[in-house]
Amino acid sequence: MAAPAGPGQTGEVPELPEVQALAERMTEACAGRSLARVEVLSVQVLKTFDPPPQALQDRPVAGVGRHGKFLDLATDGGPHLVLHLARAGWVHRRASFPAKPPGRRGPLALRLVLDDGSGFDVTEQGTTKRLAAYVVTDPAQVPGVARLGPDALAVTEERLAGLAAGARQRLKTFLTDQAVIAGVGNAYSDEIAHRAKLSPYATAATLTPERLTALHGALHAVLGEALEHARAVPADGLKAEKKAGLAVHGREGERCPVCGDTVRSVDFADSSLQYCPTCQTGGRTLADRRLSRLLK
Repeated sequence: MAAPAGPGQTGEVPELPEVQALAERMTEACAGRSLARVEVLSVQVLKTFDPPPQALQDRPVAGVGRHGKFLDLATDGGPHLVLHLARAGWVHRRASFPAKPPGRRGPLALRLVLDDGSGFDVTEQGTTKRLAAYVVTDPAQVPGVARLGPDALAVTEERLAGLAAGARQRLKTFLTDQAVIAGVGNAYSDEIAHRAKLSPYATAATLTPERLTALHGALHAVLGEALEHARAVPADGLKAEKKAGLAVHGREGERCPVCGDTVRSVDFADSSLQYCPTCQTGGRTLADRRLSRLLK
């Protein structure tokens, strides 16, 4: 049976709420189980060679955690399997696997088989392959994990103010820079800015204490609500659930649910942002960056 589409398979990187909900489901599925077999079906997905993937086998699974947007499957007394799902990757729960070995073509990148015959298929759709897997003794050995800033759900208002002080980045970049705040990506950064009624082009360092308070509240509210929604739906339904809960991201041309203005978009080389002029920019329309006419 073909695997249903998961978050990220059509362009959006899974963010903190989806990755956290997936980690919790994987932990539940692995409770009391050991990894019987690890099959690497796509050589390019594996970014490390020592320890080898076989070092994960025959070890109890201690749990599955999260570092920013990375998944971390930890074995008891052994190495960790750290995954970054990128834009087109996802993890699918399997009650069992076919007897025939999987082929080397297609979206299947990794297969993790537990000692009861169940497990997970890690897939990546499309031709651009960015899914990354690391077998390490410490998650901090993964470069992307080592550079992470504080987790978005753990950031206090005081810490946020400290991070913003001196940050010359625009708010959109500030929120999505994983070295500053871990876990927020393209979609939820738009939602957080909208909830806080801040322009995505606002400079982080110039935010007043009142606006920092609004930003901190929006950061926790948007991610907290999204996580609760994600926990309530099956893993393969997370993509649809995520989109259904978004107010502005991916909704160019639709009405803002707060004020009724038309949601606008700014396009970049490989991404875009959406915002509401009335709620966020005092009614001003932000020029498309490709036209080099930015309005602050």
